[in-house]
Amino acid sequence: MSSFGDPDFYGDRYAHEYDDRTELDPTAAVAFLAALVPAGGRVLELAAGTGRVTLPLAARGVRVEGIEGSAAMVERMRARPGGAGIPVVVGDMADLEGIDGPYDMAYLVFNTLFNLTSQERQVDCFRNVARVLRPGGRFVIEAFVQDVAAFDNGQRVAARALTEESVDMEYQIHDPVAQTVTYQRVTIDAAGTTLRPLLLRYAWPSELDLMARLAGLRRTARYTDWDRSPFTGKSTRHVTVYERE
Repeated sequence: MSSFGDPDFYGDRYAHEYDDRTELDPTAAVAFLAALVPAGGRVLELAAGTGRVTLPLAARGVRVEGIEGSAAMVERMRARPGGAGIPVVVGDMADLEGIDGPYDMAYLVFNTLFNLTSQERQVDCFRNVARVLRPGGRFVIEAFVQDVAAFDNGQRVAARALTEESVDMEYQIHDPVAQTVTYQRVTIDAAGTTLRPLLLRYAWPSELDLMARLAGLRRTARYTDWDRSPFTGKSTRHVTVYERE
């Protein structure tokens, strides 16, 4: 039976509307990543999704390959212009089975590391990324910094959108011991009620640095955003660059 942490489960619930509901401009991320790739370099995107970053990065002439856990997401990518030419393995980004390096860079954006719902699997991801990177190769991660003050008695309810004809609500349950947040995103409209569950296991930036060290990677930079703005105690997200030793 599928569960919140199963990529196929996520893809079945989100793939058909992912691009419409995830209105993120990839321009800054693509420029940042492209600047780190040496001429002729080979790049791996973990959790490539529908190609939001993959395709514009490839359009710049970067040799991008991908791994994605949801076959439905990959199908959406391959239907987009240029998507059929991107080599993508349908598989687990923690194990990287079927992925052969060496790569000059790997990247994992939009909090997707946290879709691995245990610390053990996140450590596995770092270790296997290091395995397929060449010496000096980089691993770039974009992730949020969890605001634990957002929860009242371990819970949070928020309206995401509201019109005369529909309402989008988000319910969250926080487990501070497991560092997990269980989401249920609910849409009520003329078609009925749609549920979009999600489970994330967040990790603090310092915890990610330790995972990297265990894998033989060292942090070389951390920013608040793709524009390289400084990371501070008030930052709610970060872009971090690790390098294989």
